[in-house]
Amino acid sequence: MVLGGPLYQLYHRTKLTTSPLGHLFRRVVVVSLICWAPLLILSVLDGQALGGVTIPFLLDPDVHVRLLVAIPLLIIAELIVHKRIVIVIRQFVERDIVASEDRARFEQIVASTMHLRNSIVIEVALLLFCFGVGHWVWRGQFALSGRTWYAVKSEGAIFLSKAGYWYAFVSLPIFRFLLFRWYFRIFLWYLFLWRVRGLPLQLNLYHPDRAAGLGFLASSVSAFSLVLLAQTALISGAIVDRIWYTGANLTAFKVEIAGVLAFLILMVLLPLSFFVMHLENARRVAKRELGILSSKYVDDFRAKWVEHAEEDEPLLGTPDIQSLADLGNSFKTVDEIRLLPFGKQTLARLLGVLILPLLPLVLTIIPLKEIVSWIVKIVF
Repeated sequence: MVLGGPLYQLYHRTKLTTSPLGHLFRRVVVVSLICWAPLLILSVLDGQALGGVTIPFLLDPDVHVRLLVAIPLLIIAELIVHKRIVIVIRQFVERDIVASEDRARFEQIVASTMHLRNSIVIEVALLLFCFGVGHWVWRGQFALSGRTWYAVKSEGAIFLSKAGYWYAFVSLPIFRFLLFRWYFRIFLWYLFLWRVRGLPLQLNLYHPDRAAGLGFLASSVSAFSLVLLAQTALISGAIVDRIWYTGANLTAFKVEIAGVLAFLILMVLLPLSFFVMHLENARRVAKRELGILSSKYVDDFRAKWVEHAEEDEPLLGTPDIQSLADLGNSFKTVDEIRLLPFGKQTLARLLGVLILPLLPLVLTIIPLKEIVSWIVKIVF
């Protein structure tokens, strides 16, 4: 998912990484400073760091969140995703979910996904998209009106400052490239799981994870959480900008916030739904098999302990009763096999992570003093 492609090779050639993904702190600092430090210097030279314009550089939360929070998170996520997704993929083999006779096909799926990951053409196309379409959209839709540290918008035209040129043609394209490169990587994850879904998988019908042995796929959700966190941080920074400089109210963005959260959550949960038919079939087969076994067992149990009970055979302490209870628990496990290989806890943890950058926004409508007072009343 991560160890490949032109950017990864560039990291190696510039000593920003070692195999696999070493020098993480160096990489985060260098990329972030390339994007942020020239903006500070140029805005200071133009007298727009703390004043002189409607939105000074140091008082623009959107740019700092984008370049000093989102970019580091996107870079750190590379190491997290690499370590966790590799473990997830290996479990298809380690758990014998992919049968030995299908291992060659599975390895071919892995190899073809890695080949696509290493595509120079795709990353160059992403880079051109970020410079071309991305810049056009930014100028037309997302640049704030009025006089800012990076541009003046007048009569529909945008006139960039010195810092604005660096922001528009260096900082933003780097950020966009890192973000859209992650969307491409997530697409590869979709493609990989879709192809694996087509294999004759050997699910563990009675596995206690209640997902026929596919419960390990839920780990992919937490693996991508930093990528999603970077995007909710972006939303938070952009909303703070609007609240501070346009007088907007947080409640005006509730639909946008809900929509973004729903989109991000669905983005990482949707590929796990590819195995719905496998899990439905597993539940049906397991219930049938265990149902037949249970019928035989309870018939024998009834015959032994109800119809032909021996007075000299003690009822207390017999393992037959415990076995009957264990059989009931086994049937409950099979009956609760989920159609999606994740549970409510996975969803709750993901939602908890995503809303973290949005929590400070509450201070724009509820003073911190009131929040602290409310907490004190609850605790004491």
